[in-house]
Amino acid sequence: MAKGKKKDSPRDTPADRPKLSSKDYLAELRRLHVELVKLQEWVRAEGIKVCVIFEGRDGAGKGGTIKAITDRVSPRVFRVVALPAPSEREKSQMYMQRYLPYLPAAGEVVIFDRSWYNRAGVERVMGFCTEDQAEKFLRTVPLVEHAIVDSGVILLKYWLNVSQEEQTRRLEERIKDGRKIWKLSPMDLKSYSRWYDYSRARDDMIKATDTEYAPWLVADSNDKRRARLNIISDLLSRIPYKSVSREKVELPKRQKPGGYKESDYPFRHIPETF
Repeated sequence: MAKGKKKDSPRDTPADRPKLSSKDYLAELRRLHVELVKLQEWVRAEGIKVCVIFEGRDGAGKGGTIKAITDRVSPRVFRVVALPAPSEREKSQMYMQRYLPYLPAAGEVVIFDRSWYNRAGVERVMGFCTEDQAEKFLRTVPLVEHAIVDSGVILLKYWLNVSQEEQTRRLEERIKDGRKIWKLSPMDLKSYSRWYDYSRARDDMIKATDTEYAPWLVADSNDKRRARLNIISDLLSRIPYKSVSREKVELPKRQKPGGYKESDYPFRHIPETF
């Protein structure tokens, strides 16, 4: 796989692309998982600090993408941060203060499932902050991100772009699916009705905070499978990781029983329903 920073290429999203089969998707995802493990071992060995931000509308596929990234790596290296609403104490702090403790230390990859950009999105649109606070945030966050990058953190920011039609389909699916209903909050429903307010807020956010040292990387997420593969491939291409040599692993011989006999204790086995 090519390493190093990837040059942005023109969008190529023909509507008539054939659907990616489950077999092809899983085969490619498996290959990418191997690369993510290589990245993990390099980050840990070299003491690298990586911070990845995922933003996008409700139903854009942030959670599924993060799960695809973290499925086969160690949670001790890849940490996912999804902060709840701020407490009264946190509301009184400098806005960025509650996020800074979660930034990566050496040997860590921190993934933000929504981030400090809440202020430029949901807080601004839903009136949880004033226009003045939102504008101050947009002016100051590039300075904060510059300091984060200067401290040695590799900072990647992804915006997942979903269409109105696809968002509607996904949110309706959540309503009908008992496994997904927890993903749909009252705030999501309010946000759904304000599509164009969010569009304006997103445009302002990207215009103000898309910098050379911390650019916004936009991914078409209408096709979940392709989006996940494209994002993981892009992430890997932007970090110059290398394979870390390891000793060949062989299982040792088991010890001899030394007189041990299987216990006759009446263990409480679970019912074998399946």
